[in-house]
Amino acid sequence: MINESGSAPRLNHETRLHEDDHHSIKLWLRLLTCSSFIETRLRGALREEFDTTLPRFDFLAQLERVPEGLTMGELSRRLMVSGGNVSGIAAQLVSEGLVDRSPLPDNRRTFMVKLTPKGRKAFARMALRHEQWIIGLLGHLESREVDQLMALLDRVKQGPQ
Repeated sequence: MINESGSAPRLNHETRLHEDDHHSIKLWLRLLTCSSFIETRLRGALREEFDTTLPRFDFLAQLERVPEGLTMGELSRRLMVSGGNVSGIAAQLVSEGLVDRSPLPDNRRTFMVKLTPKGRKAFARMALRHEQWIIGLLGHLESREVDQLMALLDRVKQGPQ
């Protein structure tokens, strides 16, 4: 199928819509489409420029926020993923020298993870580019538009009153 511009339409979550769908369904699918669009761009850019993944970037970002380190359980909760996922990423990053993982002295079954100097330096480069990519994707919105979107999304986040 070709659109008016002569190119194939970009498939997204909104292609599921029916004209008579409730406005809430339309909004949900628009939000999902925008989120997927941004995430896909970020995943591609991280892979291309740093040969890394978004979950690894998120893992490093959590550690960067807490220089003294986090337990594997805390990382799992913050990242909202299973302990197995966190363990796999931690093992990769330890082998690359980006993080250090050591047992807590008072509980040898609990491991503390923190960035190494090499990891801190690598993450700083990634974070700078990540910020530039986000600005590139959303920077065309005017300040008042961002304020409006933030206010409306705050209402969504609060839920029905």
